[in-house]
Amino acid sequence: MPSEITLPESFGAASLESFDGTAISYRQLGSGPPVVMVHGSGGGLHSWQPVAEHLADQFELWIPARRGYAPSGLGRSPKRFADEVGDLEALIAKIGSPVHLVGMSYGASVALHATANGLPVRSLVLWEPPLYAAGEELAPVLGEFSALTANGDRRQADRLLAEKVARIPAALLDLMDAGEPPDNEPDDAPGWRRDLESMAADSVDVERWSTVSVPTLLMRGADTWQPMPATLDRLATALSHVTYTTFPGQTHFAPSVVPEAVAAEIARFLPRS
Repeated sequence: MPSEITLPESFGAASLESFDGTAISYRQLGSGPPVVMVHGSGGGLHSWQPVAEHLADQFELWIPARRGYAPSGLGRSPKRFADEVGDLEALIAKIGSPVHLVGMSYGASVALHATANGLPVRSLVLWEPPLYAAGEELAPVLGEFSALTANGDRRQADRLLAEKVARIPAALLDLMDAGEPPDNEPDDAPGWRRDLESMAADSVDVERWSTVSVPTLLMRGADTWQPMPATLDRLATALSHVTYTTFPGQTHFAPSVVPEAVAAEIARFLPRS
């Protein structure tokens, strides 16, 4: 099992210019084969940090903040997955060699798009890509989310995302509503809006990922709610070279709850050279 490396709360960030001039901030740490780690919706440079702490002694980790999430630039609107593929292409060009690509949630969807579009990816690690959340049915969600955040009603906006995008069960939604939101949370509404734009313009077709031929580790929590498990079962069938791993007693939030276990699974899967 990889040893833990304690990272400072704000380890050094740099920036590059993407294909359309958008500034993409990233952090780089560790040494070894290069691994790019893509965060999910509502995330940022911090999202992979709990897992990265257990991988930095074996891999060179590149952790970008996706466009729309500070300190990266907002980028154009409406955003499409192709924009994020372009951002990853620019980052991989800076790295200068093929990479292992790791994606969490929406970031796993980005990783699939990047690999299917021919970026130099050696292997793919996916944590619960929400491939069911796509298409025209998200257009009204995008509109309502934009209206709620414009009015400063972030509690209702978060409830909307949890119910209509994450599909969190009602009992868990009620628990979410019981607590007060932190006052110091960064404003991720611009990033969320752009993610919803991409998802609304995308397809729920899982079979298209059969073109992805690199070795792939697909991971999920055993207690994650539907329709995620059924969607991932279909994805596992579509992928040609897949290792499918389930974490007992865990849900969609396992990378934050049990980061050492998630890191250990990633480390077992990725080659060291």
